[in-house]
Amino acid sequence: MNDPQIIVALDYDNQQDVINLVEQLDSSLCRLKIGKELFTACGPDIVKRVQDLGFDVFLDLKFHDIPATVAKACATAANLGVWMLNVHAMGGSDMLKAARVAIDESNNTPLLVAVTILTSFDQRQLNEIGLNRELDKQVLRLAELTNSSGLDGVVCSAREAQFIRSQLNSDFLLVTPGIRPSGSQQNDQKRVMTPKMALERGVNYLVIGRPITQAERPLNMLNDILVQINSN
Repeated sequence: MNDPQIIVALDYDNQQDVINLVEQLDSSLCRLKIGKELFTACGPDIVKRVQDLGFDVFLDLKFHDIPATVAKACATAANLGVWMLNVHAMGGSDMLKAARVAIDESNNTPLLVAVTILTSFDQRQLNEIGLNRELDKQVLRLAELTNSSGLDGVVCSAREAQFIRSQLNSDFLLVTPGIRPSGSQQNDQKRVMTPKMALERGVNYLVIGRPITQAERPLNMLNDILVQINSN
């Protein structure tokens, strides 16, 4: 079974730009991530449009609310036929378990992952909101909570991936944003890594946005990244 490891982040605010990009990509080589900006602008229709073009969708809306509300949101998202969706691990075990039950009872059963600490965060920002544990230990704490709540994996920085992988079983999925091919700018990400390095540390899926979406030839860039990944 083909299982593309690259997820292209569609950081747009309109449907036409999305379609212009997606028509240049290859669904056998990547999946697509639809986040808050695009979903707010275009709604569920954009999910169906890219699915009709053959792409799996990671719906990145990071649900975080009371358990009943998150459960209903997850069930609705699952019924869009998405491949993966996420919630915030800091919603706690009651919320995580409610999301799990809602997914299991839906007509479609996407992968369900939880966000640990956003890759735009560093230790200073973590301390600022009153979380004084070391960043990597806080990420592991949330990953363990996610695992014990029955979810499929977490969204984390590749820099924490090796630490998490050493503590949790190999079936637990690690999805990492903040991936930057060699020579790319970090932009607003703080904890970044190259695709090859991330996979070597146990990451399953790589979220890559601007290096591909802003490339003059997106498919060529996607193929270049795959070459980097497979190089010795």
